[in-house]
Amino acid sequence: MSTGKLWGIGLGPGDPELVTVKAARLITAADVVAFHSAKHGRSISRAIAEPYLREGQLEEHLVYPVTVETTDHPGGYQGAIDEFYEQAAARLATHLAAGRTVALLAAGDPLFYSSYMHMHRRLADRFDAEIVPGITSVSAASAALGTPLVEGEQVLTVLPGTMPVEELTERLRNTEAAAIMKLGRTFPGVRQALSDSGRLADAYYVERASSTRQRVLAAADVDEADVPYFSITLVPGPTPTTPIPARDTVDRATPTADHAAVAPRRTTTAVATSGDSTGRAVTPTNSADTGAAPDTDGSIAQVTSESFVAPGEVVVVGLGPGDADWTTPQVTAALAEATDLVGYTTYINRVPERAGQRRHASDNKVESERAAMALDLAKRGARVAVISSGDPGVFAMAAAVLEVSAEPQFKDVPVRVLPGMTAANAVASRVGAPLGHDYAMISLSDRLKPWEVVAQRLSAVAAADMAVAIYNPASSQRRWQVGAMRDVLLEHRKPSTPVVLGRDVGGTTESVRVTTLGELDPDEVDMRTLLIIGASTTTVFDTPEGTRVFTSRRYGSA
Repeated sequence: MSTGKLWGIGLGPGDPELVTVKAARLITAADVVAFHSAKHGRSISRAIAEPYLREGQLEEHLVYPVTVETTDHPGGYQGAIDEFYEQAAARLATHLAAGRTVALLAAGDPLFYSSYMHMHRRLADRFDAEIVPGITSVSAASAALGTPLVEGEQVLTVLPGTMPVEELTERLRNTEAAAIMKLGRTFPGVRQALSDSGRLADAYYVERASSTRQRVLAAADVDEADVPYFSITLVPGPTPTTPIPARDTVDRATPTADHAAVAPRRTTTAVATSGDSTGRAVTPTNSADTGAAPDTDGSIAQVTSESFVAPGEVVVVGLGPGDADWTTPQVTAALAEATDLVGYTTYINRVPERAGQRRHASDNKVESERAAMALDLAKRGARVAVISSGDPGVFAMAAAVLEVSAEPQFKDVPVRVLPGMTAANAVASRVGAPLGHDYAMISLSDRLKPWEVVAQRLSAVAAADMAVAIYNPASSQRRWQVGAMRDVLLEHRKPSTPVVLGRDVGGTTESVRVTTLGELDPDEVDMRTLLIIGASTTTVFDTPEGTRVFTSRRYGSA
């Protein structure tokens, strides 16, 4: 079998009408379309390319593990990024080795401050690779100024805003014209360098060039607190002979770009990824949402618009545990009516694919970002189903969506919550009625609350002699909490207290076992396990059908 070809596709600065004819043709023809995003899952590159995608294409969503935040990777930031590039290259190599054509999307130009180059270095020595150039943000920003950037023998210097202020100052002093990329949080230092080099009066700021939200200002007039990563500063070489079309408000319209973000509804096939998002994405609506990835051509336009569309709605649904028969008809109907599905990859994969329905899958640690994405889609007219396993109101997405929906920007977006069977009830049903009297539900995860709070609540429930269902007891990185929980409970409960361990209940690897609190082995517990710890009134007995457990509804002499 012959190997496939890797295409590095330059998409230009953001307006879909600035995608070249060749790039559009190759995107449509590719077997696989690959694109990057930060953890929030919204890919600007995919949003630009949306009008040119076709039915049946595979999509590889390459999600950066870190952008501007800190990381606990042993190799630090660079170690995390290098590992990500190796894993991403391996995923694309699998397609290429299978003979598939891969179009790797790059905003701007693939070889100009682009993430594509890291894949090219790792793949071009093994597979046929070709670059399709794109319009850079420098060209788009220059066009926005409407004045020549450089002429004759003048030298244009392109500078990253991440340079030390002293070096940036020196470079600006020694060039006739300059383009400064990678702004955002670096802008205060960039403006200081412009001032120190005597170039501030001649510098202009362009934000989201070529988009409906394009802004053009004198660099000296920019609010430092309101500079997104996708912006650029230009210092033209020639003295402008016409007025710079400065605009601090939106007064342009690009109907093609606006409609491209909300109209297409295509059938696509998500390629399973290891811990990464495999879904489709839309462009973020403000600089705080962009989460700009490393090596991105700055000043990228946003191709969505808040015009033309009435808000849709967000419906937060619970699929139930693992068995499709446990999904309610109400939830099934909501899934069928949705134009977009948003959720954790594992849960979205449980929903059958439907023609014309877009699937936005993401990592399980980005609840707020996922909620914002769903609300943003609905704000633009989509009918969005946010998917949870179990019940969406029990340690799931309903709270996250409602919390974000309280923000003023989403005040007009309707949100509904449809219940589902929660895992505690599913596990309880397998052994009888261990939750037959008062009981509590506690998540053992300390990712969103400190362990001291978890321990305090465990102690209070144990002292109150209530049964308790334990969610999220352990993960591959979080192993010690189960043993710590057992120790806290044993301060109030006898070692003989019944414990039910239910794993993947309703799924293909279901297992249910009854043990005691004193004999509970933390090594038997993982993230797919739910624990039920009995009360003093919980009884265990054997039947021909297996062990049965119940907590009596009668208490003492009552």
